[in-house]
Amino acid sequence: MEEIQSYSDNYRSSSSSASSPINKAPSGAFFYLRKPGALRKPISFEDSPEWDDVEIDPHIEGEDSIHVATTTASPSLSKVNSGSFPSPSALEASSSVVERKIAGASLVWKDLCVTIKEKRKYSDKVIKSSNGYAFPGTLTVIMGPARSGKSTLLRAIAGRLRPPARLYGEVFANGVKSPMPYGSYGYVDRKDVLIESLTVSEFLYYSALLQLPGSLSHKKALVEDAISAMSLGDYADKLIGGHCFMKHLPCGERRRVSIARELVTRPHVLFIDEPLYHLDSVSALLLMVTLKKLASTGCTLIFTMYQSSTEVFGLFDRICLLSNGNTLFFGETLACLQHFSNAGFPCPIMQSPSDHFLRAINTDFDRIIAMCKNLQDDNGDFSSVNMDTAVAIRTLEATYKSSADSNAVESMILRLTEKVHMLQEGPRLKSKGRPSDVIRIAVLMWRSLLTMSREWKFFWIRLLLYILLTLSIGTVFSNIGHSLSSVMVRVSAIFVFVSFISLLSIAGLPTHINEIKIFTHEQSNQHSGAMVFLLGHFLASIPFIFLISISSTLVFYFLGGLRNEFNLLVYFVLNIFMCLLANEGLIMVVACIWFEVFSCLLTLVFLHVLMMLVAGYFRIRNDLPEPIWKYPLSYVAFHTYSVQGLLENEYIGTSFAVGEVRAISGLQAVGGSYEISASRNAKWKNLLVLFVMAIGYRILLFLLLRFRIRASIINRTSNFWILVFSKNAR
Repeated sequence: MEEIQSYSDNYRSSSSSASSPINKAPSGAFFYLRKPGALRKPISFEDSPEWDDVEIDPHIEGEDSIHVATTTASPSLSKVNSGSFPSPSALEASSSVVERKIAGASLVWKDLCVTIKEKRKYSDKVIKSSNGYAFPGTLTVIMGPARSGKSTLLRAIAGRLRPPARLYGEVFANGVKSPMPYGSYGYVDRKDVLIESLTVSEFLYYSALLQLPGSLSHKKALVEDAISAMSLGDYADKLIGGHCFMKHLPCGERRRVSIARELVTRPHVLFIDEPLYHLDSVSALLLMVTLKKLASTGCTLIFTMYQSSTEVFGLFDRICLLSNGNTLFFGETLACLQHFSNAGFPCPIMQSPSDHFLRAINTDFDRIIAMCKNLQDDNGDFSSVNMDTAVAIRTLEATYKSSADSNAVESMILRLTEKVHMLQEGPRLKSKGRPSDVIRIAVLMWRSLLTMSREWKFFWIRLLLYILLTLSIGTVFSNIGHSLSSVMVRVSAIFVFVSFISLLSIAGLPTHINEIKIFTHEQSNQHSGAMVFLLGHFLASIPFIFLISISSTLVFYFLGGLRNEFNLLVYFVLNIFMCLLANEGLIMVVACIWFEVFSCLLTLVFLHVLMMLVAGYFRIRNDLPEPIWKYPLSYVAFHTYSVQGLLENEYIGTSFAVGEVRAISGLQAVGGSYEISASRNAKWKNLLVLFVMAIGYRILLFLLLRFRIRASIINRTSNFWILVFSKNAR
């Protein structure tokens, strides 16, 4: 830790002297030396020995070689890397200048512009003609205030922009203008999407099974390497979400797990959106030290950041500074301090560079100036607040466009994208392949089985509630006999049983939402697909739904005094199983549309109440008003087919005595309370309809997931409410 402090002190001293004609390179850290008179060359490190899918060109002329100088690691830094703090193993240090070969993946983005379609036309450019590059073994940060376009630029470089965004410009990987293939890069979202009921090692292992082909031993080795690289050894066997006897992982470790998930493929480029999101200063520093060590393996790291401490800022190699989509600076971090000084905004000695940058280019500070105007008159001059933000942005942008840094960036981009130089920069990145769909379905099925068995909210609490509910219904409707007068009461019991167990299935809604969120993240990183997810989740849910069906049915069937025949009991179980299966499909569809518990809960309760109203119990279906209620609502309610099939199973083929001589059939006895068919095969038709509905809901879910219909639904809904509120405000 003393070494980190020493590093920050050295950085402060060097950053404070950035405005002087002679700048000193920071000691105690990595710095780069160029030959006198040589042009700026890409700085790169040797690739990891495990990354054998990139060929290295050994032919480097002496004039184009890059010299990398490192200082000897101090004992305190060795202590930090020995395990006292969560950082990888110490870098190999040398006091001599070492000549390195160019390897890994170099990224270049040229004239990058992004527009977003709004109200049938494309808006102003969110990103405006951004230029930059990133080399192996370096940390490149995209920094700026909120809504400046940091995440949009990161997604644009990674090739992850989605409609309605439109991208203009060019992105080169190792001098080749082509999308980066699968497995060559990793992308970490701002929010951590993890499976709470798995341990860290289990989560990473299943992720490796989904992402990579090959033997299990090789994947286990990759997982162990990822755990070691992110210093998660102490948390490998701990549940991510914890349980009643153990707390969940801290925010810093959860962030490390998210990064480690992308490291199992050993990517050449790693994109991270806000790596320090929701982290305290100590956790942020330790994570950035870990990422600095990770970059030393040859990985190119590009990430966004809103703000950082002085110690964290000193770990960056290059910075891309944005404001309202405009690039105010791109280059080395110390050169950024010099750039602000040249523009007339030198950084105060006791202020963090990132704080100073954001203070100068954040337009939100104009409101603070207005709020502090009276306070300023009473308490003296606030020089750091009085800066005109709009003038500062225009000045910085004009200064950068006419500076030597901008010319150097253009020269470097031209050099990296020249066809003659393309072979020297590196070969075309290759795809690392992925497992077959059958393997991924099996992996998702086993992972879902393990997750569901540990999710006490999804299964165990639901099972307990189902048993308590069926016990309650069974005891309320017990000892009703088998006479003609019991028919109406038993019809009520079956309707209540079907309606309430369907309504109780909503208790599993949070787990379904988490499953879809995890799938959405895995699909965006090409780890999974819509069909793979549906089949894996469907197969995994069958045992749990069947266990709930048979346990609930056995309790209700015998307490309710239904006919004691095995074949009738089997049909009752199958009917409830199909009903719950269709209901789970409906819940998944609603969860996919809203992604939020409260909205999904309101929607599902409303739909269940509607289906209960038109199921034929409160009013026979033929007597319902035809518009809306009979057609189509009564025909899309699975309550109708479930209750009808169960009544046909119970009463078809039976008779009831009326007096001493006359008898009526079960069909006639039920006819006054519920409409059923006289055919003995009618109950199987109802069972088939339930099965078709269960499959149909999942086909609808597949369409929502596959064609991203949910995004357009949410966007149109939000635009509608924004329009309504704006009109009301006027």
